[in-house]
Amino acid sequence: MIALIQRVKEARVNVDQQVIANISQGLLVFVGIEKHDDKSQIPRLVERLLGYRIFADENDKMNLSIQDVNGDLLLVPQFTLAATTDKGLRPSFASSAAPNVAEELFNAFIAHAKSHYQRIATGRFGADMQVSLINDGPVTFWLQQ
Repeated sequence: MIALIQRVKEARVNVDQQVIANISQGLLVFVGIEKHDDKSQIPRLVERLLGYRIFADENDKMNLSIQDVNGDLLLVPQFTLAATTDKGLRPSFASSAAPNVAEELFNAFIAHAKSHYQRIATGRFGADMQVSLINDGPVTFWLQQ
């Protein structure tokens, strides 16, 4: 399970020219699900997301978590994160989980996150989404569980 996290000043997701989710200061998290992933990985990845200290403290050091700053969390499914890109000129998605499995795991990920934190918005699995953001920093990290 992969989480590409970006510290943002704001972010939103549009589907069919309609805003389906938007957040203010917080984290935009693209979630990729691979074939070997299962529900056992979810608690640790959520714990890391909520506790990852990438917001500035009073000394301008990355020392505060999303919970510390009461920020928003936007979870967006992104199967392309699981792509294999080490050969050729076209990505391979052979390592990506099957859509039905990935959707189930993404929904379980959302449910677990919401049981630990309330300020959560989500993208829509399987939709053609347009994601807009103002990256804060920029600050971007790749977490893998």
